[in-house]
Amino acid sequence: MAKNKPVLPASPETIDTAMKIAKANQKLNQTKEQTKLIALGIQKGIAEYKKQQKGKVRELNRLKKKITHQHSALHGSLHGSLHSPETESLADDTIQGKTQWLPWTLLILSWLLMALFIFSGNRLN
Repeated sequence: MAKNKPVLPASPETIDTAMKIAKANQKLNQTKEQTKLIALGIQKGIAEYKKQQKGKVRELNRLKKKITHQHSALHGSLHGSLHSPETESLADDTIQGKTQWLPWTLLILSWLLMALFIFSGNRLN
């Protein structure tokens, strides 16, 4: 059996947007009732679009959760008993230590190049 969900009323922003669109596309001899019917159709279209987007977001969240679960399961199986908070912080410190050489190297290199430029400029004068 299919569940019949109650239809929620459209938000005021949706109603306002639908009416603006309907009035913007209004034909010359179109009545107010026809414009309201067109606005109602636009509201339904907006509601259907929002419903589809929510479904897509839900599906992406499911996939993301599945991937993170698989990643944590794989990560846990690789490390076995070594997987503990202490070893994780040690691994983080090791990774951070390996990446700290780049800024210092660039700093020293820039100072050396600046000194070379200054001393070579003095010789030319």
